[in-house]
Amino acid sequence: MKDIANRFKENPLLSPNDLVASTDGLEITCLLNPGVFWYQNKTWLIVRVAERPEQKENSISFPILTKTGTIKIIEIPKNDPDLIANDARVINYKGNDYLTTLSHLRLLCSENGRDFYEPENYPFLVGEGPLETFGIEDCRVALIDKTYYLTFTSVSDNGVGVSLRTTTDWKNFTKHGMILPAHNKDCAIFEMKINGLFYALHRPSSVDIGGNYIWITSSPDGIHWGNHHCIIKTRKGFWDSKRVGAGASPIKTKNGWLEIYHGANENHQYCLGAFLMDLKDPTIVISRTDEPIMIPTTNYELSGFFGNVVFTNGHIVEPDGDTLTIYYGASDEFVCGAQLSIKNILQLLK
Repeated sequence: MKDIANRFKENPLLSPNDLVASTDGLEITCLLNPGVFWYQNKTWLIVRVAERPEQKENSISFPILTKTGTIKIIEIPKNDPDLIANDARVINYKGNDYLTTLSHLRLLCSENGRDFYEPENYPFLVGEGPLETFGIEDCRVALIDKTYYLTFTSVSDNGVGVSLRTTTDWKNFTKHGMILPAHNKDCAIFEMKINGLFYALHRPSSVDIGGNYIWITSSPDGIHWGNHHCIIKTRKGFWDSKRVGAGASPIKTKNGWLEIYHGANENHQYCLGAFLMDLKDPTIVISRTDEPIMIPTTNYELSGFFGNVVFTNGHIVEPDGDTLTIYYGASDEFVCGAQLSIKNILQLLK
């Protein structure tokens, strides 16, 4: 498999011990999958921060949000016969699924795109209400007509869906609720209307019929979505045989809308690939990479909270129009950076 990413020598850019936990009694376990945007002449990340209590030897404990917004800690003995805990990310207890961590979203910025810090007087984005009791995750950012659209995953015992908040100043937010119901995630809005409509990629999931495929949808207002089309499926025997999902907003090129996406195989190895959509009708996929453009290779990508993972949902196209700077989660624990050439990616499409 081919890897054309030039990783930052400073990687990992952010590790769990670089930030302070949001609440006494919790510790940061992972920093994951930041949304990325340019604001006030700086590179900004909206990072998923995953927290849990310090773990004891003979039990598993994890936090959830109550419907009123307070944090409740659940602790289960490891020898409990009703506990299934063979995944670092999700457990099952008495027939119910729980996340092992509780995630919120936090803003960081950088003047050079490498050294990030938390600016003062910017709020954390946290789960609210019965649809977000297991937290909010993996935010993607799209700038349209001076408004930032934040699509992120809302998680609760009701399922996993896509919610939307909008802002113009990153201090005041309008909440639009869940715009794509469970089970759905990986929603990336195009940063330009096409024929007067908003467009977005998303990933509904099917347990029995179908699979974890990438779909596209359109909207008259960016809030109410319809006219769904399935456009990218998993491929048996390929690196993306088990699941696929959109990354950040598609990039407009003269050849079409270029999307960097993630795929995983049966061994839960997450790589990055690309596909190209028609400029006038993005429901039409023109081409796709057979091989990934980035695979887990470094120690920080192979080992961590959930190893063998590179996952991006945020990037910036540099002023030269060819350099694509991606910020990505490695091993579900670290935030890293890399650069790719858009021209080189287009040459790999088939």
